[in-house]
Amino acid sequence: MNVISKSGNLAPFVKATSQAVASAVKPLSSPAVVKSEKIPYTRPTATWNYSWKRIMPFKALSVKHGTPVTTQVRLAHTDLTVPDFSNYRRSGTVDPKSKNKASAANRKSFTYIIIGGGTIASTYAAKALVTEFVMSMSASADVLALAKIEVKLGDIPEGKNVTFKWRGKPLFIRHRSQSEIAQEEGVNVSSLRDPQHDKDRCQKPEWLVVIGVCTHLGCVPIANAGDFGGYYCPCHGSHYDASGRIRKGPAPLNLEVPPYVFESENLLVVG
Repeated sequence: MNVISKSGNLAPFVKATSQAVASAVKPLSSPAVVKSEKIPYTRPTATWNYSWKRIMPFKALSVKHGTPVTTQVRLAHTDLTVPDFSNYRRSGTVDPKSKNKASAANRKSFTYIIIGGGTIASTYAAKALVTEFVMSMSASADVLALAKIEVKLGDIPEGKNVTFKWRGKPLFIRHRSQSEIAQEEGVNVSSLRDPQHDKDRCQKPEWLVVIGVCTHLGCVPIANAGDFGGYYCPCHGSHYDASGRIRKGPAPLNLEVPPYVFESENLLVVG
């Protein structure tokens, strides 16, 4: 409204000037100047008049703008209470005026005890976890029950082979005669595919203890058969002698000798 009311006062200073531009057809003899007429000033009549007190009464410290939302300005926060953390602080640091160096030793000792106790507990838990994991991969109770077997040698006649079950595998125990012992000890070791002397395979010459699994493809050989009078695998034609050594066929190694001991003259413990 102020701009509108004052526009009349600026009328004497506003002039419009125009100048004709020469045409290419007929040039002008002199430029033409047109002056605007003086517009008489008329004071506008005010249509409304309100005081600031009616527009914004200062009844409260609040400002209203846009949507009807009241914003209150807080000048102090004296009504807020500060929480007390004394129950969570160490006894040496409850007093805010106490020096840090005075309680440093006690605080460090407490920290070291907590770290040491946590380390011991973590180590014990890790040890228990590893033990449980390793024990889960060990042999079951039924397998451990067959880890060792006792064999009465007096029940095996001379020249015969008896098969037992040991750790899920066939076990051959052969009571050899004197002729078989002499024959196997006289074999030229250099001519064998897997060179082993007979004395290295038998703790006692009359007793041969081997695992009855062919070293070719894991078949079970037949006792007292083959070209050398020992064991014969009919699956692929592997021939073993009376000492369990490979003599002919595709098998690359001799029959395996398990660990065993003689507890007495007539008792053999395998395993």
